Amino acid sequence: MTHAIGIDIGGTGIKGALVDLEAGELASERIKRDTPEGGEPAAIIDVVREIVAELESLELGEAPHLGICFPAIVRDGRTMSAANVSDAWIGLDADALFGEALGRSIHFVNDADAAGFAEAVYGAARGQQGLVIVTTLGTGIGSAFVYNGMLIPNTELGHLELDGDDVEHWAANSAREREDLSFDVWAERLTKFYSHVEFLFSPQRFVIGGGVSKQHDEFMHLIKVETPIVPAALRNNAGIIGAAALAAR
Repeated sequence: MTHAIGIDIGGTGIKGALVDLEAGELASERIKRDTPEGGEPAAIIDVVREIVAELESLELGEAPHLGICFPAIVRDGRTMSAANVSDAWIGLDADALFGEALGRSIHFVNDADAAGFAEAVYGAARGQQGLVIVTTLGTGIGSAFVYNGMLIPNTELGHLELDGDDVEHWAANSAREREDLSFDVWAERLTKFYSHVEFLFSPQRFVIGGGVSKQHDEFMHLIKVETPIVPAALRNNAGIIGAAALAAR
């Protein structure tokens, strides 16, 4: 059995686990810590170091690979944006910084791309030909393009501008909660978003992830597009699993 460690850094929480790369599932309990207030790089690195040390102490098998996913555009290991964390991340060589702090080689990737890759290898996009667009509906809208199993990184569909504003400001799950929208009303907004993406990219399949995908039977059938839509298979573990799998690749 081959293990790797996956760490998923978010604006409110940091979670990690050992991942069984053959099965595409967690091989340990998920460890979660609050993201330090302000989301500064040094403070987040300290939390990640604690989680990695705890996972390595479990002795559930060697985990030579470590993948970390993060809510930012990631280019050549550098974080080129910052969502719900400190602006100090912008332009930071995160690959080198984490590698030095942890004393090992790491792989740093966008969080939605990690989730999309996990769904392509182990989940709802597995074996799918053509373009699959994986979206995560949460605080914002993350996206991952997978074409014939290959990840096309940093697509950022949540920042498409429709009706004079970024789509994620009025169609993310946070907007539904903030405005206390019914699933019917929210689905109308999602239809506008997914119809636009469908027109631009003609995907073979949409996969919807994020925590709200657990309630997919409440809203997914109300989204009126021609492209088939399916819920993510790996739910909120997708980022951890995808980060670990990309590190191993």
